Amino acid sequence: MRFMRRALELAERGAGQVAPNPKVGCVIVRDGTVVGEGWHQQYGGPHAEVHALSMAGERARGAIAYVSLEPCNHHGRTGPCSHALWAAGVSRVVCATRDPNPKAAGGLEWLAANGVSVESGLCDADARVQNAPFFHAVRGGPLPFVTLKLAVSIDGAIAGPSRKRAWLTGPESQAAVHALRAEASAVAVGIGTALADNPELTVRIGPAPRVAPARVVFDRQGRLPFDGRLVRSAQDVPLYVVTAPGDVAHAGRLQTLQAAGAIIHEATDLPAALAGLRTAGLTHLFVEGGAILASALLAAGLVHHLIIFQAPVILGAGAMPAFAALPGHDADLAPRLAVLERRSYGADLMTRYAVSGD
Repeated sequence: MRFMRRALELAERGAGQVAPNPKVGCVIVRDGTVVGEGWHQQYGGPHAEVHALSMAGERARGAIAYVSLEPCNHHGRTGPCSHALWAAGVSRVVCATRDPNPKAAGGLEWLAANGVSVESGLCDADARVQNAPFFHAVRGGPLPFVTLKLAVSIDGAIAGPSRKRAWLTGPESQAAVHALRAEASAVAVGIGTALADNPELTVRIGPAPRVAPARVVFDRQGRLPFDGRLVRSAQDVPLYVVTAPGDVAHAGRLQTLQAAGAIIHEATDLPAALAGLRTAGLTHLFVEGGAILASALLAAGLVHHLIIFQAPVILGAGAMPAFAALPGHDADLAPRLAVLERRSYGADLMTRYAVSGD
């Protein structure tokens, strides 16, 4: 188990650098000792198994390979990892989960047919969570994978009574959010957040992603300021403005936004909006609020993962609740969300929940 945990840990080092491919880690173990480690470091580059085998050298012969995803069995930008493991003399291959991509799958079968002992399913659930957007994209659904992130107080509020914008969470959480942005196709907010915060929605902390995520603003009436940071940078980083169709009252504003470099998407409702973004190539949407957009996405059943960063503060009476726009439930009837991950960032607690099984 600990060797597979290490493989999953190594896989995370490829975050933001390998999409649309999955994050993969590999650990080579001989006689209970780690002799090689590797991870998929860069899109189009050698896979995790190749890096680990290179480190292990001759010590790979007779060893066990722990891989967070089934070794590939096809000739793409690199050769099949299944063949590389066999050629190195590995005696056993353990993978956390099978590759859902039919073009790459079949590595375990090939290895088994060539005399290598194989096993799958060790830490399967963790591996699937780690690459959930990849699994979703491979299934070929019409909508992007949606991760909704909110920063809240202990009493579930996103802003205090004055609505003054201030950081709820600490610098460690803020760095973690930028790392999450780096893994997404696009970072999205509602127009209320865009007006209140004048955000950039770029990755400014940590390693720069291989491809900078696009920015998306849900703005039914075309109110996004022309002189705001998002519009000013639309020529450098793609900016999608999702708006309501056929409203001549704000047609001129939309034309100005388009002239500034924004990409206008008209949609009648949220499912149609997400379908349009998916058609545009955005496979993973990282939504950062605010409360109205968050509630609308949740109410429509369009959120896959919900990530809550909870700060150790109480905002009290008059504060803005994160989920006030959602229908109410009695405690015994409220849906229970599965907890996928919990970890601390400084004084803050991050929890990832599974919302939709789609």
